[in-house]
Amino acid sequence: MSESDSWEYSLSIPNDPRAVTVSRRTLRLVLTVHGLIRFVDVAELLAAELVSNAVLHTKGPAALRVRWAAGTLRIGAWDADPAPPQPPTPFERSGDAEGGRGLALVRACADVWGWQPLARDGSRGKYVWCELTSAA
Repeated sequence: MSESDSWEYSLSIPNDPRAVTVSRRTLRLVLTVHGLIRFVDVAELLAAELVSNAVLHTKGPAALRVRWAAGTLRIGAWDADPAPPQPPTPFERSGDAEGGRGLALVRACADVWGWQPLARDGSRGKYVWCELTSAA
């Protein structure tokens, strides 16, 4: 496969904090075998934030989706809570808070991010995603 080929992977994950580590390592492997190692560090950070939000703030199952198409890497996390994510808190206002900076980090590191309502396997929920482009 060349870098110009499109592909997509999806990983179903349980509601378990260990899912963050599994997701990061899976993402690293996927990007490495597809020759996209230059994205690994930032992509792992973004995936960890998205998956931890899905696992820590909801009660049901979750999923990680990774897609490469037209020079753009999209990383997204689905969770079973249809409520919109909390808007990112600017870093300067988050102070020493333990949480609340995840989506601000996503907004700062990704080229673009967003969310949409999305049903999966019969469960209502939402899909929070971000993109990294090869031009960035």
